[in-house]
Amino acid sequence: MNLRLDVDVQRLEADKLRKGKNKAEEELDSLKTDYKKLRLSMRTVGLGKTSEQWREEIREERNKSYWWERKFQEVQARNKALEKSLTESQKEKGKLKDRVVELEGSLHQHRSQNSVVELKASLSKIEEMKSKIEGLEAALRNCEVQIEHLEANEGCQNEQFIISKIKLETRITLWEKLWFRFER
Repeated sequence: MNLRLDVDVQRLEADKLRKGKNKAEEELDSLKTDYKKLRLSMRTVGLGKTSEQWREEIREERNKSYWWERKFQEVQARNKALEKSLTESQKEKGKLKDRVVELEGSLHQHRSQNSVVELKASLSKIEEMKSKIEGLEAALRNCEVQIEHLEANEGCQNEQFIISKIKLETRITLWEKLWFRFER
């Protein structure tokens, strides 16, 4: 009878151990499935990179960001130079217009004196000044077109700079989250 009780106790313990083993195997299988899903999602999102790969990617993004900043500063410097040139051209245009007015006034004086020779000389000077004014106006229009073009490029470069900066910040944030999880 004692032997029978010992056998029953051992059988119960064996059943308990089998159940525990089955439960542990099920949990192990579940963990393996979860691990595979996690690895797949990490690869899909791009998080399955090593720390060195993340550092390299961040370094590349920073270099891109610095490059765009330099480009932006160059465009701004070019815009300032063109604006200065435009201002100087406008000043010279104003001076030439004043000179034309002065010469036209002189022409009126000469007409009143009925001096044909002086009138022809004044007319040639006026025509010369008018041609210079036309040339300056053409240069002024050209400068204005260049400024519009550069302003349009500046807007595009600003957008690209902002997009690169956002991508870099997003990747840095993801990397920090991933690093925090790995440290745990």
